[in-house]
Amino acid sequence: MKAQDLQFTQLLQGAKQFIIPIFQRTYSWERVHCEQLWKDILRVGGNADLDSHFIGSVVYIPEQETSAAISRWLVIDGQQRITTIMLLLISFMRQLKAADLDEPVSPAEVEDYYLRNRYGKGEQSYKMLLTKTDKEALVALLDGKQLPDQTSQRIVDNFDFFGQCMATADLNVVYQGIQKLMIVDVRLQQGLDNPQMIFESMNSTGKALTQADLIRNFVLMGQAHPEQTRLYNDYWRPMEEEFGAESYSQQFDEFMRFFLVIHTGNERIKRNEVYQEFRSYSHKYKVEDLLEKLKEFSSYYCYLALGKEKDKDLAEAFHDIRELRADVCYPLLMELYHDYKLQRLSKQEFVKAVLLVESYVFRRAVCDIPTNSLRQTFAKFTRKLKKDRYLESIKAAFLLLPSYRRFPQDDEFKRQLKVKNLYAFNRRSYWLRRFENFGRKERVRVQDYTIEHIMPQNENLRSEWQQTLGDDWKRIHEQYLHTLGNLTLTGYNSEYSDLPFAQKREMEGGFRFSPLKLNIGLSECDDWNEATIQDRATKLADKAVDIWAAPVLAKDILEVYRTKGKENGTGYSIDDHPHLSGGPTLELYKAFRQAVLVLDECVREEFLKLYVAYKAETNFVDIVPQAKQLRLSLNMNFHEIDDPLGVCKDVTGVGRWGNGNVEIGLDKVEDIPYVIGLVRQSLERQLGGEAAEE
Repeated sequence: MKAQDLQFTQLLQGAKQFIIPIFQRTYSWERVHCEQLWKDILRVGGNADLDSHFIGSVVYIPEQETSAAISRWLVIDGQQRITTIMLLLISFMRQLKAADLDEPVSPAEVEDYYLRNRYGKGEQSYKMLLTKTDKEALVALLDGKQLPDQTSQRIVDNFDFFGQCMATADLNVVYQGIQKLMIVDVRLQQGLDNPQMIFESMNSTGKALTQADLIRNFVLMGQAHPEQTRLYNDYWRPMEEEFGAESYSQQFDEFMRFFLVIHTGNERIKRNEVYQEFRSYSHKYKVEDLLEKLKEFSSYYCYLALGKEKDKDLAEAFHDIRELRADVCYPLLMELYHDYKLQRLSKQEFVKAVLLVESYVFRRAVCDIPTNSLRQTFAKFTRKLKKDRYLESIKAAFLLLPSYRRFPQDDEFKRQLKVKNLYAFNRRSYWLRRFENFGRKERVRVQDYTIEHIMPQNENLRSEWQQTLGDDWKRIHEQYLHTLGNLTLTGYNSEYSDLPFAQKREMEGGFRFSPLKLNIGLSECDDWNEATIQDRATKLADKAVDIWAAPVLAKDILEVYRTKGKENGTGYSIDDHPHLSGGPTLELYKAFRQAVLVLDECVREEFLKLYVAYKAETNFVDIVPQAKQLRLSLNMNFHEIDDPLGVCKDVTGVGRWGNGNVEIGLDKVEDIPYVIGLVRQSLERQLGGEAAEE
């Protein structure tokens, strides 16, 4: 490797051609990057005291060792800067021609020094070759020809920006600024340098690479150039095309995270750790096998998240998941889709499974159950499934989730649905659409209607409404205004205004004449008051348990799954702990054990060789029985514990049996209530989950 400071213009001089490998991302600099470059050029060009301005690095490697007259170099890092400055130079050359100027440099010199190889034939005449539509756009600008119909909009927009800037600029200042641009010129040697390692270590300016950019470069960069082209065209390019340009830039990183969650079992991968996780995972596979697997699962993601599914039944089910904004379940659904493709799961079973996932997410949202454990639930879900009894095992897995992950059953769901503020609910259009279209073959476009409060929102209700609601009208208005029983859809929202109920019912377009299923029954109500609101809410809630159905299994079948889930499997018992054979330590253990097990129904006990573990998701407290006390380990960091009495000890970095960095010595039964308060902190931290998004 040879690295040196170099004027950017010197990089372009001579008989050479820079080639962007086909796997590199397309030109992506935005207007803000060009504006900053332009400001820097004017600043340094207009100040004689400034010798230079550093714009980053350019890393390149010979396409092949050759003594050809025109050397060809593959750009590893720096294509955005080179491309942008070439656009600027083309614009500069055109402005010189338009003004008929040969100073500070002639248009011909700009072209010969920086843009073209005078004696190159065909494509070798260009100093730089981009990929795909970027290439066609840049060549058209260089040749002064009409841009192709399918062109690179970024190339065109940034070129137009520089053209506008040149029209009013001092060209002497511009040229001086260009001459002062400096780079770190990094020239690699074939067979000696590792391009990917050097690429990752460069801290370049400009638009940051995405995790997908890093992954693509990692997979393809180490291949010979013809193989790069084949693998890119056969695998990566089809993924880019299926996503589409905008979705690829915005969602491909998230797809990669879900792919790794599925294939590594690590549900806590952070967005900025996707590339490193992928590198570790990828060593198990040949490059082409890996790309084939990526391409396959990327299609599943597109079907789910981007509306690409062609099958009508699946498309409708996926649409509801998207509108519910339940992307947290995509790892599970991508796995199910894979098994559906392998015919392990029928289409009918697949649709029913998706509906169960939808019901689970919506019911929990209505019941205000914290959502921060959902990622772990869906990431680990398939580990519990029996693929010879696929749908049955999915139902069992949902029914046997611990309390903090529970599938809310009908009574809880109906109770909460009737009292929840559904008007402020961030899934408002979703639940209204599902209510209206359930059981319909001809679906109603809910977006053509607006939400209507039957009892009006106006806090200063008209006298007719106050009389209808009775003396307690203020409480009724406040309590029921935004709840299920008082909300519906209409196309006559402005006409209804805050009119009395009878007028809303009988007027042209009133409730009596509404074609919407949500308004069935309103024509039979003489008044609208607390009783009728409650009655309608009950009827709609009864319907809701059919729309968002809970899984149902016979008790004997469920018991088979429940029994299997309770098996310890460690081979150890209380008899393996001599300090629990009798005496005060045993009594202390029994009292502590009883207090821990009632913290939550999800808590389970597991005997290990040297300690006893209490688990929810994983261990939250471990007991090491000793002669005169129980030594407790809380599975959390010491700085996270709230310990007013100061009984906890920081054992970070100290070798101990048990999990976590917080240690407590328990030797008196009367201390158990306080210690259980500390243990609860560890449990709640685990039940709350840890964010994996950032």
